[in-house]
Amino acid sequence: MQPMKKQTVFVGLSGGVDSAVSAALLQKKGYEVVGVFIRTWHPEFLACNEEDERRDAMRIAAHLDIPFLTFDLEKVYKKEVGEYMINEYKKGRTPNPDVMCNKEVKFGAFLKKALGMGALVRPSAEIYVATGHYAQISEKGLALGIQKGKTLGRNLYKGADPAKDQSYFLWTLTQRQLSKIIFPVGGLKKEEVRKLAKKFKLPVAEKKDSQGICFLGPVDLKKFLSHYIKPKKGKVLLARQSLGDGGDKGGGIIGHHGGAAFFTLGERHGFTITKKTSEDKRYYIVAKNLKKNVLVVSNYPLRPSDTSPYSRGRTGRGIRIENTNWISKVPDQSRRYIAQIRYHGELLPCQVKVFSKNKAEVVFDKPVLAASGQSIVIYSGAFCLGGGVVV
Repeated sequence: MQPMKKQTVFVGLSGGVDSAVSAALLQKKGYEVVGVFIRTWHPEFLACNEEDERRDAMRIAAHLDIPFLTFDLEKVYKKEVGEYMINEYKKGRTPNPDVMCNKEVKFGAFLKKALGMGALVRPSAEIYVATGHYAQISEKGLALGIQKGKTLGRNLYKGADPAKDQSYFLWTLTQRQLSKIIFPVGGLKKEEVRKLAKKFKLPVAEKKDSQGICFLGPVDLKKFLSHYIKPKKGKVLLARQSLGDGGDKGGGIIGHHGGAAFFTLGERHGFTITKKTSEDKRYYIVAKNLKKNVLVVSNYPLRPSDTSPYSRGRTGRGIRIENTNWISKVPDQSRRYIAQIRYHGELLPCQVKVFSKNKAEVVFDKPVLAASGQSIVIYSGAFCLGGGVVV
């Protein structure tokens, strides 16, 4: 955040406190700041508070006395985030819409439009975009274990606040994108951001954080998907009784569910167990079959030998990923890394075998459960190498 002359930053103002503080910090550093509200897609059957958020964004811009623009990115959002998520669930996969929102909207269409507009209006200026993401960008190569002072391009790091770190959702970023992105609050804790919001007297200083998937908010995911995928009652099978013969013989049926497409591996809610005993423990979904509309559950999160005939994902130590993106360094097969399969999920020791530009295998120290479509993100300490999507 060291400003130079004629540097303009288009800040994505969501109407929340993080992006508001980001704009204020950039302004204080001497950047020429332009506030931008990104108009996105919301299904007609969902209550939408977008105008309220836009109004808050306008209030922030007015308070800071900066220009305010609205970018209508509804079409790209609907296609690349909304329809992508729906189609993935129809295939029995578990997508991450927030990853796609960052890739296609915030650092795709928004970045492209900001750079184009900046070049047109201010042809001699350096143009950047900024958001309120809790992540950090640095050119220092220390996390790579290389000589001090030497760099390998721009690197992505976890945010300073472990509870708010959003680097997991940013693994698709490229060197070109990183060269034009600023994360002003990435090096701060949330409580520090709140204090700064009060210090700058921002109108959203006391506003609560938004929750839920990007365009759904607090709406239940299964309820949303039911508008696009017809619910269909199916069987819940007990893993130890059902998978030996691939059917439901021997009393393997212990409950029912409303549609296999709505569930993901590792989930433990939403299905009904009808055969209960006094010793019943919590059940986890360890496999599913979309064609047969079957869920397989177990009292144990992992049953590698049982789940392979049914699983749409991968269970075991080696998990194949595709559509890989390595931000500034391709993983070294001889080195050990840390992987995350879910946002704020367990940090899992691993090694990475890179097969090609788009494919790799993550080999874990112990068996893990990963659903097709989920993102696996690779770290070396706080340094984010990149990731891929489970095959």
